[in-house]
Amino acid sequence: MQYVKIKDTIVEQIEAGMLASRQKLPSERKLADSFSTTRVTLREALSLLEAEGRIYREDRRGWFISPEPLHYDPSQSLSFPDMAKAQNRIAKTELLSAQAILANKQATALLNLPPFSDVYQLNRVRYLEERPVVYVTNYVRPELLNNLLDYDLTHSLTDIYREHFAVTYHKTRYRIAATILLGEVAQALRATVGTPAMLVERTNYAENGELIDCAIEYWRHDAISIGSVAELV
Repeated sequence: MQYVKIKDTIVEQIEAGMLASRQKLPSERKLADSFSTTRVTLREALSLLEAEGRIYREDRRGWFISPEPLHYDPSQSLSFPDMAKAQNRIAKTELLSAQAILANKQATALLNLPPFSDVYQLNRVRYLEERPVVYVTNYVRPELLNNLLDYDLTHSLTDIYREHFAVTYHKTRYRIAATILLGEVAQALRATVGTPAMLVERTNYAENGELIDCAIEYWRHDAISIGSVAELV
């Protein structure tokens, strides 16, 4: 099948170093002409490359070669900045909104809250080398972290909790699933609607078992590699 041959050719060029990380590919029209094919066939090849995490698309900007993904180890309690620093990556966090709200259905379920509870809701976008790679929504119990909204929330919440509130995570529950990017999440990550994504849902507990907060992370799927080592006893 021609689209598989096109895909394999681009993979060979990536692996040979002919196409560099974050390099923009020619327009779909030029690529179709280069391979003497139709744009429909070309897009099938590009879709395969995207599914494999080889390339990514930015809305209205075109296709780019994916950089090395960030290695995400659920067994380590590293903040995003520390995780990036440990892998020689340049991280940045942008705060989109921070407000006290009446807990919605999602926050109520994840934090096991009674009806009409208040929570802090934070929406942030995190970047690697100036590329937005993850959209994060945090729901935080305000009774444990009063005046949290007064702090610089572009910094690590883990550090803010520990340094200003003497609150630390003791246990984290994870749920990981495949999903797609939609609406404001896709827009914030400069992605087209329907782009593949990884959903990482974290619920964090204190030492006494009390729930502290939760995070819902929408990652561009090519930007993250999830893995851990378990010791068998």
